Amino acid sequence: MKIEKVAMIGAGSWGTALSLLLTRKDVKVTLWDRDTEHIRQLSADRENKRHQPGHRFAQSLRLAEDLSQAVSGAQCVVMVVPSHGYRQVYRQLYPLLAEKTLIVSAVKGIEIESSLTMTGVMRQEATDCRHLHLGVLSGPSFAAEVADRQPTAITVAFDDLGAAQTIQQLFSTEYFRVYSSRDVIGLEISGAMKNVIAIAAGICDGLGYGLNTRAALMTRGLAEITRLGVALGGQPQTFAGLGGMGDLVLTCTGDLSRNRTVGLKLGSGKTLDQALSEMKMVAEGVKTTRSCYALARSLKVEMPILEQVYEVLYSEKRCADAVRDLFQRDLKQEG
Repeated sequence: MKIEKVAMIGAGSWGTALSLLLTRKDVKVTLWDRDTEHIRQLSADRENKRHQPGHRFAQSLRLAEDLSQAVSGAQCVVMVVPSHGYRQVYRQLYPLLAEKTLIVSAVKGIEIESSLTMTGVMRQEATDCRHLHLGVLSGPSFAAEVADRQPTAITVAFDDLGAAQTIQQLFSTEYFRVYSSRDVIGLEISGAMKNVIAIAAGICDGLGYGLNTRAALMTRGLAEITRLGVALGGQPQTFAGLGGMGDLVLTCTGDLSRNRTVGLKLGSGKTLDQALSEMKMVAEGVKTTRSCYALARSLKVEMPILEQVYEVLYSEKRCADAVRDLFQRDLKQEG
């Protein structure tokens, strides 16, 4: 099956970057956003000056204010809206979808109220027996670098490997390499939790700690991500791959990381409100910390780094005290 028309739901930095990538391959893309004024500005400028300045839109990129117009005739719908607004948008979208549409979540988060991943939210919102293919696109991929055609590799996962391979072909270019997988939940948990660990990495950097600290944090953070993902049915090898270790390395070390930036501000002494007020884009890890904390407790999965990040964000714990408490835990065998 060859995808000829794609609906991109969300006109932020990542949705715009993916739209640019596909239209450069002459794929017909319709870009929609719930912010109507934003869509009108994009239509007038033929460029996303807010999030991806300098990248002109191809003629094959259409802008839509109406959701039904955006998805009409689309064989693939890519969801690129923040996790906290995902359910609301998908609830409007679902009745408009044709049978066997491929739905790709490109969102790295977990819903706070339900502790569900985005594919879990979509399954819960299904109100009839219509068959849709639900998958996830994730990996180490700063949107600005994808827009700039920097070589990037990511993973796409569907329960149906054939669907994954269709999306693999759709997105692959000479600078954007896509691997296929069937581990949907493993890829989603990796994408969500790495943002939490990136906040912790930023805190350590903000406190002035060195590379030893960052290496220890990332390694033990990956152990926590793996424990949670496996508890939910994920495959261990996923967490050593692009969507696991790859994305974790990028988000914990890259200057473009929004979540690391939040941590840097917290480590330097700012409050969460102050840190967020200085951000122009959403740092998913802040909300994901709450949802993953609840999920880990419900599953009785030990996640000490997650717990300390939660205490810093939501109980006003001092960053230095959080690091101290991590290092003063009972000594144990590595695993």
